[in-house]
Amino acid sequence: MSLAATLLERLAALIHQSVRDDAARHGLLPIQLQVLAYLAQANHYSDIPIAVAEYFGVTRGTVSQTLSVLERRGLVAKRPDSKHGKRIHLHLTEAGRALLKDSWANRLARALEEAPGVEEETLEEGLRGFLVALQRQNHHRAFNVCKHCVHFLEEAEGYRCGLTKEPLAVEQTLKICREWTPPGDKA
Repeated sequence: MSLAATLLERLAALIHQSVRDDAARHGLLPIQLQVLAYLAQANHYSDIPIAVAEYFGVTRGTVSQTLSVLERRGLVAKRPDSKHGKRIHLHLTEAGRALLKDSWANRLARALEEAPGVEEETLEEGLRGFLVALQRQNHHRAFNVCKHCVHFLEEAEGYRCGLTKEPLAVEQTLKICREWTPPGDKA
């Protein structure tokens, strides 16, 4: 195994331990905490139950049980989609956002900021390429930041998704999307 692969494996183990510790501190299972962190980053194409299942590679039943717990705990709320009858969108409540304030994800972001000699843009570009390669290798849906997608369009009047033709609010372009396709790939 290469040194880079060993380092990535060690980072993954440390991150996984942080997730388990945080989840236990809040009386949650790791997947429940991870779903909260995911929803904090998901755009309106990705804040639906099926997207949660695809992102984590779990069954719809697991997602349903996870969401039931999070909803009962007042951490997640469901809202109907105004355009698509039975579709629901999942949103963090204030309690859900508060729970994530000092979460493993925020500590990871701080560690990246403190790491000497790490250029954030270069690191993000390299990790994005690595992630895409692993997702392809494992036949997983990509999920990545909207503004880095082949479908992302910047127009005079704002942003638009070239796939759905819908306008995008600035904050949506900075979130992860289940429809993401790497630049250069055919739509």
